[in-house]
Amino acid sequence: MGKISVGLNKVDQISVEKDYFNFKSDNGFGAIKFYRDSVVNVRISRDKIPKKSPSFAVIQKPEKIKPSYVQDEGSLSLESHKIRLELNLKNACLSFFDKNSKLISRDALSTRWTGTEVTVCKELMQDEKFVGLGEKTGPLNRRGNAYVNWNTDKFGYAVDEDPLYLSTPFYIGIHNGLVYGIFVDNSHKTTFNFGASTDRFSWFSAEDGLMNYYFIYGNTVADIIEDYTWLTGRMKLPPLWSLGFQQCRYSYYPDSEIYQLAQTFREKKIPCDVLYLDIHYMQDYKAFTFHEERFPEPAKMIAHIRESGFKTAVILDPGIKVEKGYPPYDSGISEEVFVKYPDGENYTGEVWPGKSHFPDFTAAKVRKWWQRLLPFYADLGIKGFWNDMNEPAAWGQCLPNFLEFDFEGQKTTHREARNVYGMQMARATAEGVHSCNPSERPFVLTRAGFSGIQRFSAVWTGDNVSSDEHLMAGVRLVNSLGLTGISFCGNDAGGFVGEASPELYARWISVAAFQPFFRAHSNVNTRDAEPWSFGEIVEQIARNYIGLRYKLMPLIYSLMRESSVNGMPLCRSFVFEHPHHENTYREEFQHQFFMGRDLMVCPLESAEKFLKIWLPPGLWFNFWTGEELKGDREIIVEAPLWKLPVFVRAGALIPMQELSQHLDEKPKSLILHVYGKGSSTFSFYQDDGASYNYENKDYKLREIVLQENSLLLNKSIGNYPSELRDIKIIFHGISPENIKVNGLGLKTEKVRNRFVEPVYSIDTFSEDKGRDMYEENLTQITLDYSDDEMMIKW
Repeated sequence: MGKISVGLNKVDQISVEKDYFNFKSDNGFGAIKFYRDSVVNVRISRDKIPKKSPSFAVIQKPEKIKPSYVQDEGSLSLESHKIRLELNLKNACLSFFDKNSKLISRDALSTRWTGTEVTVCKELMQDEKFVGLGEKTGPLNRRGNAYVNWNTDKFGYAVDEDPLYLSTPFYIGIHNGLVYGIFVDNSHKTTFNFGASTDRFSWFSAEDGLMNYYFIYGNTVADIIEDYTWLTGRMKLPPLWSLGFQQCRYSYYPDSEIYQLAQTFREKKIPCDVLYLDIHYMQDYKAFTFHEERFPEPAKMIAHIRESGFKTAVILDPGIKVEKGYPPYDSGISEEVFVKYPDGENYTGEVWPGKSHFPDFTAAKVRKWWQRLLPFYADLGIKGFWNDMNEPAAWGQCLPNFLEFDFEGQKTTHREARNVYGMQMARATAEGVHSCNPSERPFVLTRAGFSGIQRFSAVWTGDNVSSDEHLMAGVRLVNSLGLTGISFCGNDAGGFVGEASPELYARWISVAAFQPFFRAHSNVNTRDAEPWSFGEIVEQIARNYIGLRYKLMPLIYSLMRESSVNGMPLCRSFVFEHPHHENTYREEFQHQFFMGRDLMVCPLESAEKFLKIWLPPGLWFNFWTGEELKGDREIIVEAPLWKLPVFVRAGALIPMQELSQHLDEKPKSLILHVYGKGSSTFSFYQDDGASYNYENKDYKLREIVLQENSLLLNKSIGNYPSELRDIKIIFHGISPENIKVNGLGLKTEKVRNRFVEPVYSIDTFSEDKGRDMYEENLTQITLDYSDDEMMIKW
């Protein structure tokens, strides 16, 4: 006869210990702790709750919160300034209320165990929506679906496949005008079910270990993400160059291909900042080597392309080839850094180099060992580090669960360590690169990770496919990653597996230009997939959108700085502003997203020439033509291949710069596009783009405020000496006259504005495309740059 599940039952003991509210039930123990007024930690275990629960994700200590509490015969009530929590003493179920006693969330059953698996069931509220969980396929609204967190190598994954490479067990629930978040801090395999196969409740479970979750409540989705990233950490400001266009292939070799690639980008005037070396740069696929024939002089090659403004990035996998005389292997054996079987023998799995051992990155001493290897690359001038195959992946994709890991001194098995392995590899890489060049910000890119990965690395969504379905799925993945604190993310533009059609590549580049991480990447034995490889028209389209991204860099960099401060992602789903509006979740509108607050991007598939979109409430402008459009309605827009639908909110401030070919070229002009008939505030940020000097106020931060008839450029804060010579202000939607700056009249001029160039066919009898993508007769003023306050009135 099989075992049945057991759950918490009647609470028979309550105690308070150092602000923890502890309780004991018939079948287990619980502890409740307010981390801040809006964040409650709930820990539940079959055994006595440990005093400390080690976490790779949570970095914050609780604030000094003293909730009031009241106990009667039936319940214990705990209340902060924002949340009231009730523990039912008869069945140990928890309920969460807002300050107005409105129910936010309630247990449907008491926490239960089935063997070692622990499960929490929550009532499904009427019309409740669920978003988040990061790198998960499927729709924006997770309702009716179930997902598993178990980092998995999924080459060429389907657009409905689960799990993928990265696990962030955090979601946001939305219902009845309320929003809340739940983060499950348990790195075992977890399952989240939002009403799949049952309409009675939603539930989340962990295969083993402590049920340790954080309940977060706020007024908005932004509040929830701000608290979650406060808890798990925020992205550090990346180097500016890492936000430029990046070109990769599996693989460019020999070195002559890299020389030619760099030269072609510059000759064709297509901006680019990073060129990648995939696994063929290595000798026999061994990390910390260069192929003697393909790359005989890597330092010379790297220095040569650096003169043209390119940074070099290399792939770096965890598998260390079993080969005596190979330095990383020899030192790894002597220092005992590799993952082991229970009998003490090093685990051996087959991967690119053949039989390989895997460093145990969950141990501090192993991360230090890895760091000591990294000068091999750093001393050559390599700036980017791409951690791949770090789920960890090995041929067969089935590592034994009894493999042993250090887990920061809390010895455990693969079952608990797998989901944090890639995160800790990225941590070791980021800390190692920093130790090599302490004055420079590192750029690390990872495929696998766990909640908190944003502290160490950017993320890309793995081995996607060259298809329209993956183009649109990639949009959803990036937006969902942003909802789980991972701001610096993207997918392989054009698709990695298979071959993109010219139309698909053009459309994908135009969409990816508005996403945080912007890289084109293609598989071995496929056609060339550089921007010029798909014909003259696609080359022009790619040049336009890559160039537009570089023009938008003041906006992008300022938004990335904001993300490093409060966790807000660059790409924002409609759920940020309209979480309770049904159009946010409709299939035809769920791909629309904002870059920041005001620039709305509307992705579509390659063959589509018209698109139905939803304009949210308010007044909007067509980004290309300046046409004014009333919001809160659905419209059909024309979308030929060269014209991605993009719109701007009235009242927006969009800072831009002149076109550059790489981001080491410093702009001389700030071009501020002002969209009238509204008001807003924007924080424009500058620093040197490379060092940590900004941490000592070596930056410029300027608040810009738009009102109905004025524009205030507040006095700049910080010590960074800006290279800007002037500020050009272009007005859209209004034609101000008699403009005064600090009370003095200023000359205006009429200009024509075009963000991209027309696309011409080599067939001289064909019309050029995009001739209508401009605005005529706009008012512009030009000011000498000054850090002092400037009040502009009209």
